[in-house]
Amino acid sequence: MVFTSDISTSDFWLLKDTGYMPIGLVLGNSVYSMGVFGSLLTSLKGMSKSELTPITELMHNAKALAITRLADEATKLNADGVIGVKLKVEYMHKNEWMEITAIGTAIKKVDKGTVANKSNASNPIIAATIPIKSEEVISNL
Repeated sequence: MVFTSDISTSDFWLLKDTGYMPIGLVLGNSVYSMGVFGSLLTSLKGMSKSELTPITELMHNAKALAITRLADEATKLNADGVIGVKLKVEYMHKNEWMEITAIGTAIKKVDKGTVANKSNASNPIIAATIPIKSEEVISNL
């Protein structure tokens, strides 16, 4: 089996010992325009000591969309979960655009060295991963 992953070799063997195998690198991203509204609020943030709720909500929505897209890619691979998820936030176009990228390794339960056809949701390693169903991703954020 050939796959791409960003997990270390020691993590690979720990994963294999728990009965799972990496099956591919998955990625999701989201680019949001903060527009004039975002720039105006950002410039005013020094004037008050309170949360900028619209910006917080924008960031939350962008993160949720990126993670949902990552989960959708994992679903296409028939994965049981995703491990090692990293989120990257990058500001572009004079800080008017925000890109959030989620990247991780899709995993699948194995049966004696081969990928199994069914998932084992009761295994503790799955509880520590991002669920694959998009509805669950949003509710778990």
